[in-house]
Amino acid sequence: MKKTAVMPYILIFFLLFIKISAFRVLIFDAKSFWHIALVEFPLWAFLLSVVLLVAHKKLWQAVWIFNLLVSVIFFTVTLYLRYYSTIPSYYDLQQATQSSSVSNTIAMLSTPWDFLFFLDAVLLVFLARRWRKPVKLPAIKHIAVSMAVISAISIGYAIEQPVIDVSYFAKENGFLQSQVVQLYNRSTDTAHASSTKLSEKKLEELKGNKYVKVSEQESFGRAKGRNLFVIQVESLQNFVIGKTLNGQEITPNLNNLLSESAYFSNVFQQIGAGTTSDAEWIVNTGLYPQGMIPTANSLSGKEAPSLARTLKKEGYGSATYHADDVTFWNRDVLYPVLGYEEVFSIDDIPNVKNVGFGPADEVLFRFAADELPRQLETYERIYANIVTVTSHTPFELPSSMQHLTLPIEYEGMYVGNYLQSIRYADEQIGFFIQELKNRGIYDESLIVILGDHSGMHGTLVTEEDQQLLSDFLGHDYSLKDQFTIPLIFTGGNLFEEKEMTRLGGQTDIMPTVLALLGIEHNAPVMGHNLFEYKKNLLGMRYYMPGGSYIQSEQLYKAPGAKLPGVLHDLKTMDERKKNSDAKKHHKDTETLMNYADTLLTDYMKD
Repeated sequence: MKKTAVMPYILIFFLLFIKISAFRVLIFDAKSFWHIALVEFPLWAFLLSVVLLVAHKKLWQAVWIFNLLVSVIFFTVTLYLRYYSTIPSYYDLQQATQSSSVSNTIAMLSTPWDFLFFLDAVLLVFLARRWRKPVKLPAIKHIAVSMAVISAISIGYAIEQPVIDVSYFAKENGFLQSQVVQLYNRSTDTAHASSTKLSEKKLEELKGNKYVKVSEQESFGRAKGRNLFVIQVESLQNFVIGKTLNGQEITPNLNNLLSESAYFSNVFQQIGAGTTSDAEWIVNTGLYPQGMIPTANSLSGKEAPSLARTLKKEGYGSATYHADDVTFWNRDVLYPVLGYEEVFSIDDIPNVKNVGFGPADEVLFRFAADELPRQLETYERIYANIVTVTSHTPFELPSSMQHLTLPIEYEGMYVGNYLQSIRYADEQIGFFIQELKNRGIYDESLIVILGDHSGMHGTLVTEEDQQLLSDFLGHDYSLKDQFTIPLIFTGGNLFEEKEMTRLGGQTDIMPTVLALLGIEHNAPVMGHNLFEYKKNLLGMRYYMPGGSYIQSEQLYKAPGAKLPGVLHDLKTMDERKKNSDAKKHHKDTETLMNYADTLLTDYMKD
């Protein structure tokens, strides 16, 4: 066989190897030639061999399309990692219709270097012109078989390993292999299969508490008979509460509300890939989300024992408000599962003053307030769940909606836009609270205000933003700053000003609400009443590597795609040496998360 006949094939495989090597270095900071050659490359090379065998007559077109698809995958994974701090799985293909949630930030996430993934598309055009009709190479069959055997061995080994964290698993076993293993686990129901069962007493013991029956807890029934309003605020993080910038309060209305509120300042987000919709699931079920896949995307439609259903037994009507398309994040599936009697979306809320996704929060809150008279005539009591949307990344607002005069160094910066968005959201919450007071509803209500997840995360937060955040906070912006959300309970004559620093998570919100209302929930939950228990243990699955946990004294970030595991003091976020307590908490977290999967599996698709 002449060298000229073999050369185009050598170059085709060489270009693929170079691209895969660049991907490994960029994503995993992994530079081992042998790991790339024997683990990452073979499965991609097998697929390329199949393309060469099947499409020989249109070889260059087929190779060009194959390489373009690989480039798109690598480019997408790179941006996804920068935004979500984790590697996407094949599950995340189900989010394709939700891509508008970050479409405005793609330019901010990408760099010119990222487009080098597409350089081979240009080089292949030159190769096609040089070798217009490459000779059929019998050796390709042998290459395909060899790559298939090597890939089968690596996949067989990988299947035997637990997928605790997708990013770390992909680093060790190969990105494409990790997708195959997850698909296999999913098809055989091993991804979430668990038979772990914990009693309420044992669950509290894992968290470090002595169990107290719900009806015997001190706060039980404090807000009995009241209406319930849950306001879930887009991207609201705890670090803005009580803070000022050049003498301007970022959240003046929330700050003022604290004088008659119980404020939990050490509550962590627990969302997975479903972000805001996952927060809705957690708050309304007390259960963990699925993690690697948006929970709403995998629900079977089976009714869940939820906040709305438990309250319905006590005479409550329920309504949820979100100024967006109800199909976004599959809420048209999620809301019936949660049992809402009334659902208001962009089809119902006036489509005016559009910002970002749809009507601005001021339109949303006005609409919700105007619905109250009818609802209070229809139902004995009302539970209203209001999900804001205007303070969504990239946090760009028209000047008429900006209430802060930013210092020059904050102008045009991501953190400056974020503070403007939160200040706007705070203004609208203040309006709604005042509306409840004006209508005589405030004194008859329990109002819960929380953030759904962080806004300041990923590489959108530049080094300049990090410095501004450090100046704003008076310390380096930490994981704790990123993951803590405010949780405020308020209402007329219910609470005196009180900040509580005990550890909490979003799974604790529903149990706390029901305890305050004096209602028992006849289904297992993962959370507990924050007014009763001082200790806690939270598992993390998404924005930190799988196996990470947060305990009342420490935060452990498990090994990820690039960085080793790190144990932090939760209060100071100083690094700690691993100890026997950390090992116990890690083991207890594994038990806790297996139980979380046991509870969740019942509502997932077959």
